[in-house]
Formats: sequence, C-alpha cells, structure tokens
Amino acid sequence: MPVSSPDPTLDANLAIALDALLAEQSVTRAAARLHTSPAAMSRTLARLRRVLQDPLLVRAGQTMVPTPRAEELRDEAAAVVRRLEALLTPGGGVDPAALRRTFTVQAADLVGAALAPGLLALARRRAPGVSLRVLAEDSEAGPALREGRIDLEIGAIDHVDPETLVEDLATLRMAAGVRAGHPLAEGPLTPARLAAAEHVVVSRRGRFTGPLDAALAEQGLSRRVSAVLPGHLAAMALAATGDVVCLVPVARPGEPPSPLSGAARTLGLRLLEIPLELPPLTIGMAWHPRHAADGAHQWLRAAVRRVLRPAPAG
Repeated sequence: MPVSSPDPTLDANLAIALDALLAEQSVTRAAARLHTSPAAMSRTLARLRRVLQDPLLVRAGQTMVPTPRAEELRDEAAAVVRRLEALLTPGGGVDPAALRRTFTVQAADLVGAALAPGLLALARRRAPGVSLRVLAEDSEAGPALREGRIDLEIGAIDHVDPETLVEDLATLRMAAGVRAGHPLAEGPLTPARLAAAEHVVVSRRGRFTGPLDAALAEQGLSRRVSAVLPGHLAAMALAATGDVVCLVPVARPGEPPSPLSGAARTLGLRLLEIPLELPPLTIGMAWHPRHAADGAHQWLRAAVRRVLRPAPAG
C-alpha cells in the first residue's frame, strides 16, 4: 500500500489542534477547549494522522492514549502554540523600565527646552534606558517621519503628509516679553506704545513680518523690527538684556501655565498682555502610522503629553 504524502495545506490551526488533543487526550475535551464540535475535532485528528503518518491517539478501553510519536511531539506542540500566541498578541503593552531606546524628536528650540527637562525626569524615574535626541526644526519633517529618521515632530504642525497622524497638545496665545524695567512694563500697554517699541522677530525663514504686523496694520500702525533671529531662546535672551520686545507663547486665561513660557520666566522677562486680536498658536505632535501601535512609541507620546499638556491644578 503506497504511503500518502504530507498534506500540502498546513496551517496554524493544525498546531493548535494538535496541542489541545495531546494535552487533553480526548477528542471531546479538545473540542470543548477550542470551542468546536467533537465531529469537527475528529476530522482534524484524522487530518493530523495523515499529515504526521501516525495515529497519535489510540483507544485503550474507555480512554485514548498517546503513541510514542505523540509523546515526542507534546512539548514541541505546546511551545509552538505559545509562540503563535505571543506573535499574534497586540504589542501595545510595554514595560518602560525595560526600554533601551533613543527617541529622536524634531522641535523648535523653545519646545525642546520645555520638553527635555520634563521628559528626561520622567525617563529617569520610569524608563532609565531611554535617551532623547532633539533635532532643530526642518521645513520638511514629512520625509523624516516617513523614512523613520525622526520619531516625532513637535511644534506648530502645518505641513503634513496625508498619512501623518497629528495630535494637538496645547493652544496658546502670544504675550510681549520685555526685561524688567523696560518702559513698556510701566503703565497700560496700548497698540501705539507696542508699535513704537523696538522688536525682535523669530523666523526660520528670515521674515520680518508676521501676525502682529497684520494686527497693527488694522490700527494704522507699524512696528520697527531691529533683528530677525531663527529661534525663540535667542530672541528672549536679547530681550532680557536690551530694550527690545519679543513674542512669547503663554497659556490662555484660566489654563495652567505653559511649559513653553518657562524659559522666559527663567530669564526674568515680564510678560505683557497684547491689546490686539492675534491668532492662537497650536502646538501639536506628529508621527508616522508605522509607530501608532508600537508600545515604546506609545510611552513616548504619553510622556510628551504629560510634559507639554499640564493637568489643571486642584
């Protein structure tokens, strides 16, 4: 009698069924374990017998007993099923203490200055194996996210690819930052007094004008910009040591203080309410969908939320 060839249509369900049959040594109990019918499990056992060319389980009175071949396969079948379960288990959960990873974030200098201390403090307590690399802003973060060169872009997200995932973290307003003793800090701040002051502008592209100029123009006013700098920290340092005005993002009324204002406070700047309607500044984070379900990346995003989206007091 010719020996049949192995079944060419193997699937993972056969390994799961084999594990159940060898563990239970009963077609009925194996069927109950896998939530199927005894008839279906009998057909599966017949298929396994053809594939493995061994009866696997044989009748011994009222029970079934494994063959020597089945005994050899028992532990291996159980191990295969455990590996399958691990392979097909969602990977969202992660132990932060076990992470060994460097995250790369692209952000403006002010965002990096606000993010790094809080994020590193969290990592020190919860994930000591995590390191942070902060890269300067780039006008084209999309390719870097897509190619995996950065994990997150954080800042004013205004240029994203269609697949990019974006989450808003905070909506801020702009205040006028001046040194202690600056003439603008004395008396009420009016549009005319603000326009008459000397200003420093922050622009990565070297632009002299922005939303404040448009708001002043509606009042028939214009300001004098003496310097354009690429980052907020340099602008704040200039304002802290001279009679120039810089714009500083601050929390809206009634909301907790924004970490993005921390550098201004450290430099001793006075933050003055601007008596003009300016568009809000939305700070968000963007990431590529490839990282959406990654447990380590989920920890990173949660940590960024905790640092840049402070909970209300009380």
